[in-house]
Amino acid sequence: MGLTTNVVRGDKAERLLVLLHGIGSNENDLAALAPVLDPDGYFITISPRGPYAYGPGFAWFKMESPELVGSTMQSSLAAIDEVIDSACDQYGLKREEMVIGGFSMGGAMSLVRGFSSAASRPAGVLVMSGFLPPLGNIELDWSGELPPVLMQHGTNDPMVPLERARWTADELKSHNVALQFRTYPMEHTVTQESADDARDWLEQIRKGERPASLEVDVAPPPEVPGAIKAVNSTNFDAEVLSSEMPVIVDFWAPWCGPCRAVGPVVEQIAAMRKGAYKVVKCNIDESPDIAQRYNIASIPLIGLFRGGRMERSSLGAKPRQQLEAELGMLVIP
Repeated sequence: MGLTTNVVRGDKAERLLVLLHGIGSNENDLAALAPVLDPDGYFITISPRGPYAYGPGFAWFKMESPELVGSTMQSSLAAIDEVIDSACDQYGLKREEMVIGGFSMGGAMSLVRGFSSAASRPAGVLVMSGFLPPLGNIELDWSGELPPVLMQHGTNDPMVPLERARWTADELKSHNVALQFRTYPMEHTVTQESADDARDWLEQIRKGERPASLEVDVAPPPEVPGAIKAVNSTNFDAEVLSSEMPVIVDFWAPWCGPCRAVGPVVEQIAAMRKGAYKVVKCNIDESPDIAQRYNIASIPLIGLFRGGRMERSSLGAKPRQQLEAELGMLVIP
């Protein structure tokens, strides 16, 4: 089973990073996180597409009945291994030095892949808003040296309850896995803070270090009441095009992983540049006419509007300094 795969190759690539998307998404979702997780380019990041159609995207296993979970998961594991073998052969990388991770269902798959075979374990497992799924006929192997795991979860996650994540964490700890379990004041998403923590953990793995086990509840960031206003087809012209102040527009959609990653960066800009820029968000699913008007085919796209027109734009999830530089915001008007 060949899987369509997005590849992001770092300039100094020496290891493999495998990122598995969540249910209903595709190979482009987490690939856009590669520059955030690996800003110095030490990894070749591969993000394959799940083999089973689900909604607007794809899935890694079928959940229609308990009988289907195990068999479809096993098939996906074999297909993921084919992608890993091919990448290691093509780029001359060591399988045992790879890190495998994923979001939601992809996080579940990364756990199963990480602990299903002692013979080909990764160097680390990254689980973003994930869980240990029903295994069907699959048995996990807890023998030998186990890879360290970073689990990140939202305290307000409506899709995968925090209790399920804590149960997964307890199961890993019962087998003496070196686990970092971090919770954040977020929903079913990736934030800049969680991505930064994942980047730091990944860097430890790359250096051959073994991250210490710990459990951290990350405090919520300071609130910025009313900093970001939602705009749509009914008020876009008034709020954006007719504004006397320059306007930063975050074009996004709820299903977009990179949009979730850059969201906190946009919020930070709103707080730091209050009084110099207006910052708003536009959900393109709710306002497709606006997306069509500005030929927005990919998101997240952050646009700078001035004098009734889009003056500059930046595509993709990026650190604040890079985003501001691309939008020409290094000097406050």
